Amino acid sequence: MINDKKVLFSGMQATGNLTLGNYLGALKNWVTLNDEYECFYSVVDMHSITVRQDPATLRKRARALLTLYIAAGLDPKKNCIYYQSHVSGHAELAWILNCFTYMGELNRMTQFKDKAAKHADNINAGLFTYPVLMAADILLYQADVVPVGIDQMQHLELTRDIATRFNNIYGDVFTIPEAYIGKVGAKIMSLQEPSKKMSKSDENPNGSIYLMDDPDTIMRKCKRAVTDSEACIAYRDEQPGIKNLIDIYCACLNKTSQEAVKEFEGKGYGELKMAVGEAVVSVLKPLQDEVARLEKEKAYLDSIIKENGEKAQYFANKTLRKVQRKVGFPDRIR
Repeated sequence: MINDKKVLFSGMQATGNLTLGNYLGALKNWVTLNDEYECFYSVVDMHSITVRQDPATLRKRARALLTLYIAAGLDPKKNCIYYQSHVSGHAELAWILNCFTYMGELNRMTQFKDKAAKHADNINAGLFTYPVLMAADILLYQADVVPVGIDQMQHLELTRDIATRFNNIYGDVFTIPEAYIGKVGAKIMSLQEPSKKMSKSDENPNGSIYLMDDPDTIMRKCKRAVTDSEACIAYRDEQPGIKNLIDIYCACLNKTSQEAVKEFEGKGYGELKMAVGEAVVSVLKPLQDEVARLEKEKAYLDSIIKENGEKAQYFANKTLRKVQRKVGFPDRIR
């Protein structure tokens, strides 16, 4: 706990391009949390290299993601926004926690199985121990809460198990994190396969709206969105394509599904798609303009990277030194 506030940790990978789903489901809601929590938001670039990356592209995307955090409204004076790779404590604590994590636990991680199947030519140790690095990310800052989706709940449970195991041996060292239960962000599905979540790794470029898509591209993707042959605008599971379009529309304009259904009563799918596209553009255009403005402020961004990196390192070291002493590493001579 810092300044009588509970600590919240979250982060996104610096790979691919963030989608509308990433924004409406997570990033948009992060902006409201800094009054209640001491927030650490990391660009988790160390996690990114479990899959081969082009170095120049990774650096570019990491900076673009950090810029997006700020453009979306995360105040770097109120939130600690930093690169994971700039805080050596992530890797140092991950190694220690590796020694308190069982192979059987990691073998049960479903994300490892999924990623190993997708990258069969590069099933590396980092991919296997990815959840331990994630545990280090969280425990390093004594996080009380972590916003996680269903796909990450298994990793958070492992984090809790590792922390509890360590505490049982060495005393009250780590805060046991809880899943953040707050305002639930909109769950945005693929425009082409509404049974799947909108993903930045979707092989079909028409399935996802990316945060930096221009207005024409956004309108085109919305017009191509999969619907059905019922010719009826209703909010129900039997019409997943229409339901998803309504979810997007409501999340962009802060409306309820009932309000949206009433608004489009008697109208066709074409009108709904057009309205959804316009709603998305109204949300993303200001964000894109702010990104463009910030990208020109190189000195300002560099100062945030330096100051927030130092702040993250300070809090990380407090935990790391305590852990190192507990496991028996020699004290550092100052």
